Amino acid sequence: MQLLNRRYAALLFGLIVAPLSQAQPVIKFGVDPSYPPFETKQPDGSLSGFDIDLGNALCAELQVKCIWVEQSFDGMIPALKARKFDAILSAFSATEVRRQQVDFSNKIYTAPSSLVARKNSGLLPTPQSLQGKSVGVVQGSLHENYAKTQWGRQGANILSYQTQDQVFSDLINGRLDAAFQASVQADIGLLQKPQGQDFSFAGDPITDKSIIGDGVAIGVRKNQPELREQLNTAIAGIRQSGQYDQIAKQYFNFDIYGE
Repeated sequence: MQLLNRRYAALLFGLIVAPLSQAQPVIKFGVDPSYPPFETKQPDGSLSGFDIDLGNALCAELQVKCIWVEQSFDGMIPALKARKFDAILSAFSATEVRRQQVDFSNKIYTAPSSLVARKNSGLLPTPQSLQGKSVGVVQGSLHENYAKTQWGRQGANILSYQTQDQVFSDLINGRLDAAFQASVQADIGLLQKPQGQDFSFAGDPITDKSIIGDGVAIGVRKNQPELREQLNTAIAGIRQSGQYDQIAKQYFNFDIYGE
């Protein structure tokens, strides 16, 4: 009788645990959907963009469910540390300053940055040219850090905004002399649109790795090597299979991955 009770208890325990053990693993990515073509929010509330497609492909490679958690860019690292999500996948460049707070996956693409201003403005991305000028950047971004360090200390007025759309709006309306952001983002988000016809890139792209970083990667919490290595394995997998290139060709006519 005692043996039968034990067998019944074991069977009951198995019935309880089985559904839980079959639950699909999940990776939650933090994203600020205001950076087309990398991430944007559609009118129906769905998310789209290069980063979104990459993240979904990585989750499929790892056979896990992808969940996207919206977060303002300037709050990404605090939200990651607070375990609001598992990783940051939102045009997040791997800079030395950020490496002090989070770990990074291998590179997922390269994103040079550029200054944009009105055509024939004569502005250049130098302290001398921008002295006394107003430059818009996204709050909490590497562009904000670079602009304040390189130009703000020499007399440029660096204005920080919550979203890139707000930066472009004030640039178009004449409240800003220039905007500083990822080159691709400026091209697709402004210069290729009708409202951007009076604007152009000002000077050469900024590629200073000491501040811009070693490329865009996925940010994870410190002391989580397992997740970082899983993501690295998935990145290598979609690169080798050609899926990465198939996704990239939908957004860019050049090699976004770089060397």
